[in-house]
Amino acid sequence: MGLKRKILELHKKREAVLKGGGDKAIEKQAAMGKLTARERIISLLDPDSFHEYDLFVEHEARDFNMDKKILHGDGVIIGTGTIYGAPVCIFAQDFTVAGGSLGMMHARKITKIMDHSLKLKVPLIGINDSGGARIQEGVNSLAGYGEIFFRNTLSSGVIPQISVILGPCAGGAVYSPALTDFVFVVDKISKMFITGPEVIKTVLGEEISMEDLGGAKVHSEITGNAHFYAKSEAECFEQIKKLVSFIPWNNIKKAKAFEPKEPKSEYKVSEIVPGDPRQPYDVRDVIKGIVDDSDFFEIQENWAANIVIGFGRMNGETIGFVANQPLVLAGVLDVDSSDKAARFIRFCDAFNIPIITLVDLPGYLPGVDQEHMGVIRHGAKVLYAYSEATVSKITVILRKAYGGGYIAMASRHLRADFVFAWPTAEIAVMGPEGAANIIFRKEIMEAEDPDKMRKQKVKEYKEKFANPYVAAARGYVDSVIEPEETRKLILHAIDVSDSKSVFLPQKKHGIPPF
Repeated sequence: MGLKRKILELHKKREAVLKGGGDKAIEKQAAMGKLTARERIISLLDPDSFHEYDLFVEHEARDFNMDKKILHGDGVIIGTGTIYGAPVCIFAQDFTVAGGSLGMMHARKITKIMDHSLKLKVPLIGINDSGGARIQEGVNSLAGYGEIFFRNTLSSGVIPQISVILGPCAGGAVYSPALTDFVFVVDKISKMFITGPEVIKTVLGEEISMEDLGGAKVHSEITGNAHFYAKSEAECFEQIKKLVSFIPWNNIKKAKAFEPKEPKSEYKVSEIVPGDPRQPYDVRDVIKGIVDDSDFFEIQENWAANIVIGFGRMNGETIGFVANQPLVLAGVLDVDSSDKAARFIRFCDAFNIPIITLVDLPGYLPGVDQEHMGVIRHGAKVLYAYSEATVSKITVILRKAYGGGYIAMASRHLRADFVFAWPTAEIAVMGPEGAANIIFRKEIMEAEDPDKMRKQKVKEYKEKFANPYVAAARGYVDSVIEPEETRKLILHAIDVSDSKSVFLPQKKHGIPPF
């Protein structure tokens, strides 16, 4: 009878904790269109795969009548489970318990599962839904955040770290997601900001809504803090599952291989890129024309759209893609697109994912605004990231590759393993029109018909320099290829460079242009 009584007592305790903040708090959460923390975990993970730890942890605060309050699980759920059979560690803040506020024991639960994920070398997923630091616990709350930030940094480049913003994430709390690899947000639900609307009104006298200050659209379109945007929590969880299927568990393993598939017949690379270099096209169609099943998983689709990044598979293996997008700003590199590309390159390099770069750009974006925003420093991040990367690097120049843009986009000079160029490629210091105006300025000005002379000199420059053969003659381009040959040659290049060795100077670490 003793054991049965103890088991009944366990069931009773479990039942109380599983109710979180109680029925009313759960109803309030549902009224906001939000799932509970436990529902979110169960919805994301494989059925019956979640195992929870520290269910009965309680806070240790004693001031401000906290000793009389019971906070089930101290407002956060931690555990392990699987996604498509792959193990993950996970935590989810429970807004129904004290607004998901972070106190000392709350932080210790999070850091415990973070330590597990690093030790077990599996991805970490954090679901953020919290009112912020628990004021009643004072500096202990701040210490908790610091311990989390330290572990985010320690795990960086060792295991994938994924943050999901499914409620408020304010003040110091936002720095943990900012330190992770991928951030997911949901329309009308996600909120991220350093300073809330009330403080802004008090200090600056400005009225601003929470959505306009730090809503999902703001961070997916303007700040670039979010990598994926969804209309609902269900859509968000599907995005996370797809991402996890593309990336490896840790920096020692490779991503899981899938059955190879040919690209879909509607994506013919030879018919996508127009012959006229001034005419735009969607570079994502080129990617879909060479990846397995034409399945391309784009990252940060809504921000800095002049560059495209994301994952695809070739011969069943995960590949990272970086491509200029001629549809937006002619595919130029600017402050935001440089940051976007550089960070993605470093992720791929850290997790053994080969990088394919598709080039079509007139260079870096000129202008006073860009110069004042630090395009030199930000643009240098791309140079640094490509130069530092030791994974397989394959570059295909589709059309324009001018000036610094040619160098930055994984050129041979930054140690690309293979560089291919289509016959439509134009590799030069600058565009033919600008170059002709400078080189032949005197002849054009002195001609009887300056316009006619200018056109003649532009044509002359194009024939001599705006082609792939000058670079190929110097060995900067390995081969000038037909568009139809692109997939076959990339597959071969990935295969032969799979076991490459790179010998770098011994050092503690480099100093990127942060």
